[in-house]
Amino acid sequence: MARMSSSDPLVVGRVIGDVLDSFTSTMNLCINYAGNKQVFNGHEFYPSAVIARPKVDVQGGDLRTFYTLVMIDPDVPGPSDPYLREHLQWLVTDIPGTTDVTFGNEVVSYESPRPNIGIHRFVFVLFKQRGRQTVNKLPTTSRDYFNTRRFSAENGLGLPVAAVFFNAQRETAARRR
Repeated sequence: MARMSSSDPLVVGRVIGDVLDSFTSTMNLCINYAGNKQVFNGHEFYPSAVIARPKVDVQGGDLRTFYTLVMIDPDVPGPSDPYLREHLQWLVTDIPGTTDVTFGNEVVSYESPRPNIGIHRFVFVLFKQRGRQTVNKLPTTSRDYFNTRRFSAENGLGLPVAAVFFNAQRETAARRR
């Protein structure tokens, strides 16, 4: 799989830069919310469609290789002044390759997206672990001020092997109908 170009959705959506350094994707990350709503880079979902934890398949690797999934919102409280960047939405470690997140260790439970101001990006990042149970420098109390790059460095995860993001904004009562 090729290195990212300036037209890559992760670059255009400023995920590369704001959250991640440029990387070469080597795995497929398939994320589906209820109703078979698959996440593709840059697509928009209503918050009401992403309340329940999605099904996340790690496609590639093997059962002896383990992965960590991080889901963050880099736009808290709003995209024009994201001073709480990054907000940790979900963290799962020790996911065996070729399986889904239910086989991993949910360290931080899934928090459904609730953007208040503007359009928020919700980013899923997959890292390859050095081995099973090697991710041990975990966030302490707050989900705010999480830093994906620092988390990766502290746990020896290196660059991501896959990432995908979607956009969401606050729903008005009229939009929910």
